[in-house]
Amino acid sequence: MAALDLTRAAWFKSTRSSGNGNCVEVAILDRGVAVRDTKDRSGGVLLFTPAEWDSFVAGTKNGEFDLHR
Repeated sequence: MAALDLTRAAWFKSTRSSGNGNCVEVAILDRGVAVRDTKDRSGGVLLFTPAEWDSFVAGTKNGEFDLHR
């Protein structure tokens, strides 16, 4: 698999981020969504297909990942 060039990706983080550096950033790509850790921007990147990302967002909105369930 060829490496994905993310040098021109527009990364952003939540407006609810506290700015303390413990965040993740996402970039919307033609092929899906990339996610990286703000503490290591040159490190690894997780790539999700549009369907995977939509499922994650829906699960988050539905409380699937809440610790107090």
